[in-house]
Amino acid sequence: MSDWDDGHEPPRPSIGQLVEKLTEQTTRLVRSEIALVKAELTTKLTHAGIAIGLFVVAGVLALYALGWLLYAAFAGLAEAFAPWLAALILGVALLVVIAIMALVGKAQLKRGMPPTPEAAMQSIKDDIATLKGGTSASATPTASAKASAKPASSASTAKPTPGTASTGTTSTTSASNPGEKTA
Repeated sequence: MSDWDDGHEPPRPSIGQLVEKLTEQTTRLVRSEIALVKAELTTKLTHAGIAIGLFVVAGVLALYALGWLLYAAFAGLAEAFAPWLAALILGVALLVVIAIMALVGKAQLKRGMPPTPEAAMQSIKDDIATLKGGTSASATPTASAKASAKPASSASTAKPTPGTASTGTTSTTSASNPGEKTA
């Protein structure tokens, strides 16, 4: 049976003990957030490495197959057309395929960049919001949502649309979120 079970209150920690506990918990929180970032980036980069390796092997094999297929196509077209015309038709068809593949690849690259640890960043924002005494950052509106909720009549905060004149304000990248622009 402890002292507080018999009606006595437990001893209150001193200010020094509370500060020490806060420091310890903050350090533990920062270390766990760093570990989360490392784990998330390691997972993403591992998948990217495997994908790159598979793409390289597939590309080498595809080049061998493409050579044989081009030879077969050339031989078939050379039966119907002059050899120079058969080669020209194949060359143009290949350029069209190359252009399509390059555009699709560019779109895929844009979707994957920058490789940021989004879940870890959201967790850190939630922790900071909780420490400030508010709700988690995922439950509060983002800065861009707040900006879009403001009336369009305030010229000092309105961002110019493409094709219109600028109001003289410059936009800078936010330090907390590299993808977010602030006016």
